[in-house]
Amino acid sequence: MQDTPILTGSANAASGRHFRYYDFVMAAFVAVLLLSNVIGAAKPAALTLNGEQWVFGAGILFFPLGYVIGDVLTEVYGYARARRVIWAGFVGLIFMAFMSWVVVSLPPAAGWQGQAAYESVFGQVWRIVAASITAFWAGEFVNSYVMARMKIWTAGKHLWSRTIGSTVVGQGVDSVIFYPLAFLGVWSTEQVVTVMITNWLLKVGWEVVLTPVTYIVVGWLKRKEGVDLFDEDTDFSPFKTKV
Repeated sequence: MQDTPILTGSANAASGRHFRYYDFVMAAFVAVLLLSNVIGAAKPAALTLNGEQWVFGAGILFFPLGYVIGDVLTEVYGYARARRVIWAGFVGLIFMAFMSWVVVSLPPAAGWQGQAAYESVFGQVWRIVAASITAFWAGEFVNSYVMARMKIWTAGKHLWSRTIGSTVVGQGVDSVIFYPLAFLGVWSTEQVVTVMITNWLLKVGWEVVLTPVTYIVVGWLKRKEGVDLFDEDTDFSPFKTKV
C-alpha cells in the first residue's frame, strides 16, 4: 500500500479526517489495559537477584505497554483522539469491574468446585479497583498532555525525550495516586512508598527499553496515515470526547 503524502501542521487541520489504523490502535490500547488488569493484577510474582527476592505485580510486565500505545496515539493522531481512547479505556475498566463483581457474586451451580478459585482470581477489593481506575484516568491524561506539549517544545524532534519524559510524569501521577489510595493503612507507610517508587522505576524502565519499538511504530503510522500533527491550538480539557 502506497504511503500517503504527509500533512504537517495543527491537529485541528485533521479534524473529521478518516484514519486507516486509528481504530486498531484504540483496540490495542483497550485490550492491553483490560487484560493487564484482569490477568496480571491477581498474581504477585517474584524474582531473586543476588540472593534477594523482589516481589512485584505480574501485570507490570504488560501494563506499561498501554502507556507506549498512548504515546503513539498522541504523537500520531493528536491529543483529542488520544483523549477519546482514554475515555474508552476508562469506561471499559468500569464495566470490567462491574461484570467481575456480578459474575463472582452469582450463586455457583450445584457440584461446581471452582467458586473459591474463581473468587481468588476475579474477586476484587473495591478500594483497589477505585484506586486503579482513578490512577489510570489521571496518569493517562497527564501522559498525553505532556507528550503533546513536549512535541511543540521540541518542534517534533527527539521523540525519545517526550516518550520517556511523558512516562516519567504520567506514571509518577499514576503511582502517587494508586498506591496510597489502595494500600495506605493496610501496608506500612514505608512499604507503600518503597513499592510505589520501585514500580514507577520499573515502568519508566520499560518505556526506555521499548523506545526503539515506539520509533518504528510511530514512523510507520505517520507514513501510512500521512500526518505529523501538532497540538498548537488544542483544547486540552480532559472532560470532552470531541475531536
